Amino acid sequence: MRLCRVLLVGVGAAALVAAVAPAWAADPIGKGLVMYMQMGGNPGDGATLARQTGAAQAAEAFGVDLKAQFSAWAPETMIAQFKEAMAAKPNCIEIMGHPGATAFHDLVKQATDQGIVITDGNSPMTSLQAEFGTKGFGYAGVDLYEGGALTARAMLAKGLKSGDEAMVYGVFSQAERGQSEKGLADTLEKAGLKVDRLEISQEVNSDTSLGVPILAAYVQAHPNLKAIGTQHGGVTGTLQQVLEKAGKKPGDIVVGGIDLAPATIDGLKSKYITATLDQLLYLQGFMPVVQCVMTAKYKMPGLSLNTGAGVVTPDTIGGLTQLIDAGIR
Repeated sequence: MRLCRVLLVGVGAAALVAAVAPAWAADPIGKGLVMYMQMGGNPGDGATLARQTGAAQAAEAFGVDLKAQFSAWAPETMIAQFKEAMAAKPNCIEIMGHPGATAFHDLVKQATDQGIVITDGNSPMTSLQAEFGTKGFGYAGVDLYEGGALTARAMLAKGLKSGDEAMVYGVFSQAERGQSEKGLADTLEKAGLKVDRLEISQEVNSDTSLGVPILAAYVQAHPNLKAIGTQHGGVTGTLQQVLEKAGKKPGDIVVGGIDLAPATIDGLKSKYITATLDQLLYLQGFMPVVQCVMTAKYKMPGLSLNTGAGVVTPDTIGGLTQLIDAGIR
């Protein structure tokens, strides 16, 4: 209060209000920008909702007109959506790297040449970031290989030992996206485990309920199985159901996954799931919008943010549930 009185005496109340009013009334710095953004899965699902929330809140804060796109994780749909977005001639487009850098390269170059800011989230495309980084191509997501390795280390900490049988279920064939499962499988193998690498089909990738009978049958056919790992958020949410169908109890098999879908939270609370990688999906939604504004308005180059913060376990899930319910964590 003393400082306020000094200022008012020095310049007068009317002059002070006139001096600061333009700052109060200023438009958000992203006003007028249009951005298309690939969200990944399906609207509101557990591996997508927090990304939607982060993107929507960033767009509101910066005044960006945001157009969300959902692909059910199908790479060919992501390519088609990029073409649709580019045809609309927005200021920015955020893409996901699941189709791979080769599939995206010519399209990204064409869009960048037209002055559209392109950035990337969730799955990296390192070569495109190197080529177009000066024009705003950044990355907000996990260091995929290390994220898988981090999940594996949390699984190993639960008593897995050399010679144990493990299965890693993932999209190994998907360009850089497959590095998540490779990091998980490699780390388990380096610890001496016998790892079976099982590919997720595109049908299961888009509708993970289709994987439940596949995995339940696998567990029943491998009575010595000690561990299951995945870096697919939707699949992680099915694993309690899988183990129940296979007649397993909590703790019979060490389970490592990713994300915090409602079913995954239930699996953590019931202790069917041992650990899940927390990749901070909210930031994967928020930061690409920031990148769009910073490049479109201020010509800033691409920024990189590793959102692979750590794992959530049955011991730590309790403190996050309110934020998860709010679509933030």
